[in-house]
Order: sequence, then C-alpha cells, then structure tokens
Amino acid sequence: MSIKSGFVALAGKPNVGKSTFINAVMGRKVVIVSDKPQTTRNRINCIYTDKDSQIIFVDTPGIHKPLHRLGEYMVKAAVQALKGVDLVLFMLDAADGFTKTDEHVAEIVNDSGTKTIIAVNKIDVAGEEKAKAVGELAKSMVENVVSVHYISALKGEGVFEVLEKIKEELPEGPQYYPEDMVTDRPLSFIAAEIIREKIFHLTRQEVPHSTAVVIEEIKDRPNGVLYIRANIYVERDSQKGILIGKNGSMIKKIGTLAREELEFLVGRKVYLDLNVKVKEKWREKDFIILQEIGLKDDIK
Repeated sequence: MSIKSGFVALAGKPNVGKSTFINAVMGRKVVIVSDKPQTTRNRINCIYTDKDSQIIFVDTPGIHKPLHRLGEYMVKAAVQALKGVDLVLFMLDAADGFTKTDEHVAEIVNDSGTKTIIAVNKIDVAGEEKAKAVGELAKSMVENVVSVHYISALKGEGVFEVLEKIKEELPEGPQYYPEDMVTDRPLSFIAAEIIREKIFHLTRQEVPHSTAVVIEEIKDRPNGVLYIRANIYVERDSQKGILIGKNGSMIKKIGTLAREELEFLVGRKVYLDLNVKVKEKWREKDFIILQEIGLKDDIK
C-alpha cells in the first residue's frame, strides 16, 4: 500500500510556537518548549507516522539577527533546513503582527523555492481579526503559498487541518523510518535537551541562553540503573552560583525534574550526575562547545 511521505521544514522567528506545534501533532513532547525565545538551537527531525502517511518535521532554530557566533550557527542551520524539503510550514505569531523579522523569514522562504503552507499561530491570544490581517499580509509576501491556516498550537485548535493539508501536498513515497521512531536524534541529545529545558524553566535573565549541556557519559549499571553524566557550561562564575543555588537547591531541582522526565522516557531508573563548569564566552568559540552541543552535524 502506498503512503504519503516527505519532509516538512518549519520556518519562523524565535518563540513563534514551532516546537509547540510539533508536540501537538505528535501528541507527546518530542522537542523542548519554553516561553523564552531561541530555545531550539539545533535542527531536529521529528517523525509523525500514521496508517497512510509519514511526515518528517524538521524543527529549526528561530531565524533572527544573530548577536554572537552561536546565533550565526543557529540561523545557518535553520536556513539550510529549508533546502531540499518537500514543504515549508511558515509560522507567524498573530499577537505580534507581521514584523520585520517575519519579512526576513519570508525572503528566506522565497529563496528556497519550496511550496509553502502559512500557519498563523496564537489566535487564542490575538483574536480572529488581527490574525486574519497577519495571514493576508504574509500571503502577499510569500511565493508558492498553497494555503493559509489560523491555529492555536498550545490549545490544539486548527492543528489537525494543517496536518491534513500537509498530507494532501506530500508526494507518495517510502516510509523512511520505523513506525515507532519519533526522532532521529540519539538519547544523549535528548537527555541534554531535557536538562536544558529545565534550566530554561527554572532560571531567568541571561542564565538560560548562557548555558550549554554536554552529555559526557551514558552507561548501564549492573543494578539496571541508567547512569547519565552531564556537564552544564556557563560563561561566568555568577551564573554558576545561580545554577547551583543556595546549598545546591537549584541544581537539585533541575536534576530532579530532568531525571523524572528521562525515567518516563526510557522506562527505568536513571541516575543523573550534573556538574556545572565555567567556560568564558563559549558562545563565541567555533570549535569547542559548538561541536559538543551537536551543532557541528547541522552546519556544512
């Protein structure tokens, strides 16, 4: 039996709701979510499979004006992801209106020459009238538009309709991945992302963006426990102090929440060993942390 299959790249500025949309489609959390911009740093393939289709969503970092080398790599990964896919899903924030950054993303989408579905997100916040104005403006600026949808990814409104339109537009093709596979990233990547998400949720100001998580070791212990050792890198001693917290309270909270989610994911006990280290200006270093946090695979 033939199925519809293909690759769909999500394009949009930071914090527009791309990761929330993917998690809504998947019916489970596959990519990390935060109300802070630029949470997603890497390109992640999320695999949706049902009886008549397999859609590989390419979740990308938000396209923005980079402030440091890490930002440049993130944008490069996002732009590169739009090439060679079957469809682009261009997401906009109805509450923000159509911004200069959206205009910049529209140019990049047009450069890709790929069929594009526009999804105006956060209609529950902005209201129908404002959302429609954003959608009409986007449609006038983007080439190869096949449809415009108005959704709330957070509440799941309109997500099914977008999914059906994607299926309609995809070609018949092979099943690229086993049906029980939801991402092409290894456990080390997912563990690092889960730890980073907890840091995003529990800390504020510059700390989350100044943090990199590197998994140093994953091994099975004889008692059946999965041991995971991770280094959390920050740029300054003051950030290290915030992450550790008074009497280790913050790092304990981060570790507990991350461990619980990892145990749910792997279905067994996890021992999470977290260490906080200072590496000054790591976001400016091309070959040190950028390689370790997995971006080297995304930048050709």
